Amino acid sequence: MVKSQDIYKVVRQHLEMEEFLSGGFAPKEKTQEKDSKEANRQNEMSESAKEISKIAEEVRECRKCELGSQRKNAVPGEGNPNARLVFVGEAPGGDEDAQGRPFVGRAGKKLDEVISACGLKRSDVFICNILKCRPPENRDPRPEEIVSCLPYLQRQIELINPEIIVALGAHAARTLLNTNKSIGQLRGQFHEYYAGIGRAPIKLMATYHTAYLLRNYTPENRRRVWEDMKKVLVELGLPVPQ
Repeated sequence: MVKSQDIYKVVRQHLEMEEFLSGGFAPKEKTQEKDSKEANRQNEMSESAKEISKIAEEVRECRKCELGSQRKNAVPGEGNPNARLVFVGEAPGGDEDAQGRPFVGRAGKKLDEVISACGLKRSDVFICNILKCRPPENRDPRPEEIVSCLPYLQRQIELINPEIIVALGAHAARTLLNTNKSIGQLRGQFHEYYAGIGRAPIKLMATYHTAYLLRNYTPENRRRVWEDMKKVLVELGLPVPQ
C-alpha cells in the first residue's frame, strides 16, 4: 500500500509540474483573484465600520426628544459592523447611561452568558436598542421617543445587513414587527423584518429580554430562551452546543 506521505508527494509534484508547464500563470491568477476578493471584502467592512461610527456620532449629538437633554451618555450600540447576528433590546438602563455602552449591567451580563452559550463572543455580534437614551427611572419608551430614535436603528440594520435579528423583549419585537402581539405569542418562531423597499427581508427571532429572566428566573423561562437561540444557531448554520 502506498503511504499517505508518498501520495501527498506525488500530488505536490504533479501540481508543481502543472505550474511549470503553465509558466506559473494559472496559480498566480487564482491567487490574484483570491487576493482581490479579500481586498474587496476588507474595503466593504471598513466602509461599513465608518458609516456605523458616523451614526454613533449623530446619536451622541441628537436632541430630537427630551431624553437627549436628560441622559448622561447616549448609547448608540456596539459590536461587529458586519455581524451575521444583531441583538436589539428596549432601551439603555442606568449602567448603560453611565458608560455609554449597551447591555453592561446585570441584564448585560446575562446576555453575555447567552452569547457565550451559543459559542460566540460579544465581538462577533452587534448589540443595540430601540432607544439610544435612557428613559427616566427605566420607564417604558414613549411613542414619540421611538419615532425619533428608530431611524438610527433602521440605518444601522441596513448597513450591517445581518442574517438574523434577535429582538429581546416585547418592546423591541413589537416595534420591529409593527405588531401589538405579546412576546409569548411572538417568540419561538421566525418572523420577517423589512429593512427597506427592494431589500430582502431579514429573519427575526423574538425572545424574552434578559432583564425579564433576572426578574422571573425559572428553569422553564431559561429553557424557552435557549430553545429560541438554538433555532437561531441552526438557521445560521452554526454548531448547537449541547
